[in-house]
Amino acid sequence: MDWYPHITVATIIEDRGRFLLVEEMAGGQAVFNQPAGHLEADESLLDAALRETLEETGWEVELTGVTGIYLYTAPSNGVTYQRICFCARPLRHLPDSPLDHGIIGPHWMTRDEILQQRSRWRSELLLRCIDDYLSGEHFPLSLVKA
Repeated sequence: MDWYPHITVATIIEDRGRFLLVEEMAGGQAVFNQPAGHLEADESLLDAALRETLEETGWEVELTGVTGIYLYTAPSNGVTYQRICFCARPLRHLPDSPLDHGIIGPHWMTRDEILQQRSRWRSELLLRCIDDYLSGEHFPLSLVKA
């Protein structure tokens, strides 16, 4: 059996102490996550992060750095994901932009509000990426090569 990690991107968007999260349906439950998704064929990692953020939140953002590269095996299905997490600043909200199937909507939340929703996190990576961001883990975008 061939094994390979699923390549995903995620984006941390922070504005005045609040983080842009996505409420989405996963496994029959409404959960919270960063805007995130799978890399598509012939797409750069940076383009994937911008696309997923817009498709899941209706926000255009400017990527400002890389927060980290994470390897995560989901306990629910045993699938291993390699997540490249970017940080970004919000540019413009497009409220009429259609959101992906399964997306309930975007939410701006503080870290404390996110902690209060722990039972609804898509995965532990949600807080880990935010905490890495808050601790100053910001690497230049030039780290990512096409």
